[in-house]
Amino acid sequence: MTSERDFTAPPGLRTRGTVVVVAGRGETPDSYARFGARLAADAYRVRVLSAPSSEFAAALGAAVSGIADRVGPLVLVGADTGAVALGALVARPQRWARWWPDAVVLAGLPGHDTHRVLDWDEELDARTHCPVHRGVLTDDPSVRPGALAAAVPADLLDAVYGSTADVPHLLLVGDADPLADRAALGRLAKALPAVRLSVVRGAHHDVLNDLSHRSVAAHVVMFLEALRGTPPLAPIVETETSSW
Repeated sequence: MTSERDFTAPPGLRTRGTVVVVAGRGETPDSYARFGARLAADAYRVRVLSAPSSEFAAALGAAVSGIADRVGPLVLVGADTGAVALGALVARPQRWARWWPDAVVLAGLPGHDTHRVLDWDEELDARTHCPVHRGVLTDDPSVRPGALAAAVPADLLDAVYGSTADVPHLLLVGDADPLADRAALGRLAKALPAVRLSVVRGAHHDVLNDLSHRSVAAHVVMFLEALRGTPPLAPIVETETSSW
């Protein structure tokens, strides 16, 4: 298993920003190869890290600082416990590093209640219904079956759901995610000063890697592009008339 994976913009294109992705429970950086490649194709520099460990802050700082060709904006993307760890870090009352993200994307934030999975098929059903990604997870010997049964530290969840951080947040949740706490997400969205809560129809816990992964990646790119705009986060495309 590699501890990180890197994706760069196609030759001849100017890099538009830097994205660092943090995997979740049981996953590896290879779990996000498709997502990383898709963002890189839109000229973003992407680095994917393993799931958080006890030395997460130091590892994240080293990974960000180690990107020699890093250009802003810098956006941190987390899934599952990766989202919990990132959300808790930016929720701290003071910045904990000289560098700082311009925005965060928190995908598949779990709720406080532990979700126990009985077997691998049930875990796959909770994660994703995308046959390609189910194959990626099944065929990767470093993916740990049963990881979703591990409890998420309550203090980190409290920090995330109690956050009022001024860093722009994009919250992504599948409407079929059995681990999500939609009420808590709604309260978080009301508390954060710069936030968008986006619900993905039919998606499960691995919202970045479910059947609608193309649309979700496009939604993240729209967020990245809006972040680069003047003023930041102003809508770039607005629908004036539609019959659907």
